[in-house]
Amino acid sequence: MRKSTKLALAFAALAGAVGTTAYAENNASAKMREGMMARLDKAMSDSDGAITFDQFSDAMNARLKKLVADNGGKLTVAQLADALEKARFERMARRIIARYDTKGDGTLTTDDITGREKKVFAMLDKNNDGKIEKSELPKGHGFGHHRQSDDDDSDTMQ
Repeated sequence: MRKSTKLALAFAALAGAVGTTAYAENNASAKMREGMMARLDKAMSDSDGAITFDQFSDAMNARLKKLVADNGGKLTVAQLADALEKARFERMARRIIARYDTKGDGTLTTDDITGREKKVFAMLDKNNDGKIEKSELPKGHGFGHHRQSDDDDSDTMQ
């Protein structure tokens, strides 16, 4: 594999290991639209190409309606925020496990983490001297620096 390819993969792996959420937040609207269209496509394919309002409503907001029902018919801001946060962190956890889980058993071990760190370190250590020098880091990517917005929650896992 070419050094530039290895370097690009190493950078992507290291950036992914940190778990940046800025990208996901910037693309949240597009993902919501994609999800909505996927639900509509599924509902229409299940109904021979046409759906009623009730089918549309079920396809669009089934999870939200379930949350309301599970909370006695009313949903507070705090309850909705808790549910959204839990769902977001569960998605992040699944991605991290998938990225690091070397045995494919759905669990994360210290060996999984160390193995991934060794791979990334080896890709960044261009001259194989056992050290990563600043000159070996990718140029122009703000390596090691993460964008923070005004609403960035620095006490949550990113």
